[in-house]
Amino acid sequence: MLWLSEILLKRHDMSSFAELMDAVRQEAQSGEMFFRMDIKPPFNDTPDNWEDRLESVFTETGGRR
Repeated sequence: MLWLSEILLKRHDMSSFAELMDAVRQEAQSGEMFFRMDIKPPFNDTPDNWEDRLESVFTETGGRR
């Protein structure tokens, strides 16, 4: 299972929501089947619909929520 908090800890050099979306896309390619969003991304440009957008990136890349 892939957790959003783990991505943020592993990739602590990210500074935008767009970079987070790329990181989720890369992690989804590793074969993880499930994605859990346990915290809100801390970026200034995080949109109101951040959960839907991250879920979409994850499922489009091959994972499942």
